[in-house]
Amino acid sequence: MALAARLVHRIDAQDRTLLLRWALGEDAGALSRWIWIGITQLGSAVFTIGSVVLPWWLGAVPKALSIRVAAALAISHVIVQVVKRCVNRARPDCLALISLPDRFSFPSGHATASLAITLSYAIAFPAFAVALTGLGLTVGFSRVVLGVHYPGDVAVGQFIAATTVAGIVLFS
Repeated sequence: MALAARLVHRIDAQDRTLLLRWALGEDAGALSRWIWIGITQLGSAVFTIGSVVLPWWLGAVPKALSIRVAAALAISHVIVQVVKRCVNRARPDCLALISLPDRFSFPSGHATASLAITLSYAIAFPAFAVALTGLGLTVGFSRVVLGVHYPGDVAVGQFIAATTVAGIVLFS
């Protein structure tokens, strides 16, 4: 047990070090803050749910694709909520540059949702795979830059998204 505790402590210390290195400080310019806040909003419920419903409603994507994307979003969201309440990791205590949706840090719901959506569409539209995946990863990174998540929170959220999408692709 002592070995496990030491390992968790080392991972936590590294997570905190990376957060302090990558997060915007109080002296960050308004434009930089504005850009990162805009990027992080792409992982919000309004944008992620909208990115499922709007293309389907407009007839821009087949119904089967909309169902797969919605399933990826919903399943990954449930997993994140269960893990958040089991782990209960507090959010970073540095200056958060946006309001916090809840008190739980691990894993990042924004990182999970954005990558679940972008990977689902990337698989359906391979010509846009690099751009979509890059966008999903950048939304996750924005959570660290804005000081609301540790890098490990984002990495685990993105892992949940990737495995959820992979499972849906394998079983559909």
